[in-house]
Amino acid sequence: MQHFRLSFFISALCLATAFWWGGMIGVFIAVILGVLEISLSFDNAVVNASVLKRMSARWQQYFLTWGILIAVFGMRLVFPVLIVSVATSLDFISVTQMALEDPATYSQHLNNVHVQISAFGGMFLLMVFFKFILDDAKELHWLGRIEERVSALGKLKAIEIILALGLLLIIQKWLPPEIRLEALVAGISGLILFVIVDSFAALFENQEQGDQVSGVVKQAGIMSFIYLEVLDASFSFDGVIGAFAITQDVIIIMLGLAIGAMFVRSLTVYLVNRGTLDDYVFLEHGAHYAIGVLAGIMLVSMRYHISEVVTGLVGAILIALSIFSSIRYNKKNA
Repeated sequence: MQHFRLSFFISALCLATAFWWGGMIGVFIAVILGVLEISLSFDNAVVNASVLKRMSARWQQYFLTWGILIAVFGMRLVFPVLIVSVATSLDFISVTQMALEDPATYSQHLNNVHVQISAFGGMFLLMVFFKFILDDAKELHWLGRIEERVSALGKLKAIEIILALGLLLIIQKWLPPEIRLEALVAGISGLILFVIVDSFAALFENQEQGDQVSGVVKQAGIMSFIYLEVLDASFSFDGVIGAFAITQDVIIIMLGLAIGAMFVRSLTVYLVNRGTLDDYVFLEHGAHYAIGVLAGIMLVSMRYHISEVVTGLVGAILIALSIFSSIRYNKKNA
């Protein structure tokens, strides 16, 4: 329970604020949003854990403190407002007032930029999936020879970028002409951001090169921290938009998603400290396949609406199957 003490404390504060703002109905909706956020983001926690376990205890703590402030206020409140501000050419203060005083209009504006959000987040998550599945140095393969042969493609330089761009161009042709340019620009932006963050993270993992550039930055693990925050943002985009299907009160949405985000972070640290990824060897595989499915759903959602229930159900099934496979593998190799 020690890993989740802060999460329970933050949740109590959020629920108390929700009661002050919206009464028992506000508390009920905040709880629903929190549970949905947790159920949809378990794969996010697993992937976060695979990155976090390489970071120092100090940065793990930053991930739980500063990281949660960025996740809640930055990615789930400020960033959507900023997106609407850019899309509507309104100043940030005016959009903030709109979100508080006219949430229906704010929700409509946010839905109007759904294509750009889905393209950006979908391409970033697709690159996360490709980076894992096309890793030719990966020795353990969940799907056996099939996955092993796919991983061998990683020997081709920049193959994940080629595949991602090729897929984006195919999808772009499939979209209505009026949104093709927006989807293309947003998708390429998501890919570029992944390449930048991943490249700097790889640079600082190399002791010799990292010291030449900045030993302080390498030791701090700031690039891994940034990578985790961007990854969290990509997961949160659809969650923020989907939350408006339950309520249009941005304060309740922020409080509910804050509860979920905090528990996801605590779960991430728990997975690292308990060595769960080492005990369940295919759990990371299942999480990355779930991310691949989520990326595909986000890209398809530029044209067709897909319920969040489908996303959560597919992710849960893949995680469950990976845990089951891990148990069988451990028994077989005991």
